[in-house]
Amino acid sequence: MTLHYTQAVVILRAPPVVDRYGNTTSERDWDRATRTTVRRLSVQPDQSTEDSGDRPVVVSGWRLITRRGVDVDLLPTDRVVALGRLLDTDGDVARYVVGGRHHHTEARLKEVIG
Repeated sequence: MTLHYTQAVVILRAPPVVDRYGNTTSERDWDRATRTTVRRLSVQPDQSTEDSGDRPVVVSGWRLITRRGVDVDLLPTDRVVALGRLLDTDGDVARYVVGGRHHHTEARLKEVIG
């Protein structure tokens, strides 16, 4: 086992909210989210930004990386609890292929404070 892949995360997947007319919306019902624990990952700091306008905001970036040959069931609409933080999946989840086979998976995560 490589020492770099020692972290565990919890993936939160919430169903879409259905409006009063029965239409599925893009909003998520986080009170009804399922929780899936995934182990042996690496979560590393990525770029961060600050904005000191009318309302100070700090956006901290994180990168989730799987071991070689390992995929993870993570969608762009999911959230991740890692390192004691609640993080949003930021964009598409990247699944790298080398020689026609899955090599590893990476996802950018972000935390917005402010």
